[in-house]
Amino acid sequence: MKSQTPITMKDIAKDLGVSIATVSRALKDSPRISAAQRERIQQYAREHNFYPNVIGEALRHSRVMSMKIIGVIVPEFIHYYFASILTGIEEEARARGYRIMVALSDEKYEREVRICDDFYRNKVCGIIVSQAKDTTQYEHFQRLIENGVPLVFYDRICTGVNCSRVVVDDYMGAFTAVKHMIDTGCRRIAFYGAPMNMEISKNRFNGYKDALLKSGLPFDEKLVRLCDNRSAAEAITPEILSQDNHPDAFFAINDDTAIGILYTAKRMGFRIPDDISICGFTNGNRAIACDPMLTTVEQRGKLVGEEAANILIGQVEGELPRNKVEKRIVRTRLVIRGTTR
Repeated sequence: MKSQTPITMKDIAKDLGVSIATVSRALKDSPRISAAQRERIQQYAREHNFYPNVIGEALRHSRVMSMKIIGVIVPEFIHYYFASILTGIEEEARARGYRIMVALSDEKYEREVRICDDFYRNKVCGIIVSQAKDTTQYEHFQRLIENGVPLVFYDRICTGVNCSRVVVDDYMGAFTAVKHMIDTGCRRIAFYGAPMNMEISKNRFNGYKDALLKSGLPFDEKLVRLCDNRSAAEAITPEILSQDNHPDAFFAINDDTAIGILYTAKRMGFRIPDDISICGFTNGNRAIACDPMLTTVEQRGKLVGEEAANILIGQVEGELPRNKVEKRIVRTRLVIRGTTR
């Protein structure tokens, strides 16, 4: 069982039978310690909730106070939505005298844990994060909070940790998009979504399902697929559209997936939107670069980033109490273009 009380380097040295100097060097990734020994000590430190007092150490060697730096964790850089959020965070932070330190989790839990540790060691004043797809354990986030680091989630929030967050209205965005397709004559609407361990996936799926049911259309589990990128959409869509009773519309969890559906359907000879309607979720640059241009739900990522930075800086500077959870919702907007009737 992991210790609930932070331990010291002296405790680690005693438990592992090494000197305090060896522990200190291992925690600083010193090449003077073997890779195996470094990993052994660092693993033990993580398991026992140890964080070095980097601020205290810095103040012992310098009169300079810690920098006004915000750590930002991004699941992926190539996605337009995350890029727009990052723009909003950076602009708001810079306007208020802060800088950002950005790290990529690459959708990997272990990498996310290491980034949180690194940010803490580099004494950032707070962290803004969207969790990785495969994150199902949240101790690394909880440790940050317990150690007094302000934490704000954006887009993919962690329901297992009680802290501030900024999200778009995923449910209503999906509901409005699917209702639009129903109102324009679609009756068999497929849903391409992401893993349901993420709140955005649940909310968009529930919006899709409720739009069907409230319009008097049956919900068919056979029309639901786990698919959240273009290559996967191009791989699974041919089989679905080859069926006799194929969908006459698709609602995709993001624009990239929707564009994969679009070009697959066109290659198979379907007319868009006469035969098949398609709607995405993002409204990035790709939505207007395809033919026809994509109907999609606009997420307003820049505003999400601005709100997240605003909350974090407010907590750092005492304008907002750190023990109060701020929950802000950014409204979506349906942008109707050429892929729906």
